[in-house]
Amino acid sequence: MSPEKITSLQNPRVKQLVKLRERRERDAAGLFLVEGYREIRRALEKGVRPQEFYFCPEWFLGENEPALIEQARQAGAQLFELSKDAFAKVAYRERPDGLLAVAPQWKRQLEDLVLKPAPFLLVVESIEKPGNLGTILRSADAAGCDAVIVCDPVTDLFNPNVVRASTGVLFSVPVYVADSVTVHAWLKAKGIRTAATTPHTDNIYTSTDLRGPLAIVMGSEQYGLSEFWMKGADVLVRIPMAGQADSLNVAMATIITLFEAVRQRNG
Repeated sequence: MSPEKITSLQNPRVKQLVKLRERRERDAAGLFLVEGYREIRRALEKGVRPQEFYFCPEWFLGENEPALIEQARQAGAQLFELSKDAFAKVAYRERPDGLLAVAPQWKRQLEDLVLKPAPFLLVVESIEKPGNLGTILRSADAAGCDAVIVCDPVTDLFNPNVVRASTGVLFSVPVYVADSVTVHAWLKAKGIRTAATTPHTDNIYTSTDLRGPLAIVMGSEQYGLSEFWMKGADVLVRIPMAGQADSLNVAMATIITLFEAVRQRNG
């Protein structure tokens, strides 16, 4: 059966796709948008089963799109072909590539996380900007973190900019969402040491032992870590700053700290 073709900007499906840009609509529907060839391919590779798949050949950038569309169809997605204008309306990107999937949200429980003998985790608290959260997920994947735990989120995991900035890593790194009190208690119960990053300590991150069971804890862009984590962490560490700036972008600070831990743990 050929995919249904949609040309009207007033089509109910087009309107629903636009609504899914908003968190309230995403949460109400239990769905989210995955836009772009790389992101959709990684989602499908990790077993995500889109409910719907929208495409527009006029926006395609290469020759691999038909194979991806077929892969989505085999995964159970209902296919729709959009006109160029209709796809431009629903796309989140300024220059879309003509591929958009609608997938179900998921929620993982900390109790389901299977830990290695010396787990290496990343905990982030109240990250505000979707782009930062996506980049942090990408950094955690590059550093080989076993999981990322998002505490008290301000932005949601399923924001299109999180998916985009993570380059689809959202689908490959186990990500858990919980409140800080629950996460802190869980880490303590599992014997996982916490290293919290802050400018307000004398402990330089390169001089601190970051081996063994470990969770690196990063705070929000504007306020840093809450008093709860500052008091509850096992050790506080800082990245020395030589210039006039007193802080780094949280995504940059995360990758610097993670890879120091990687250096030590591989050493």
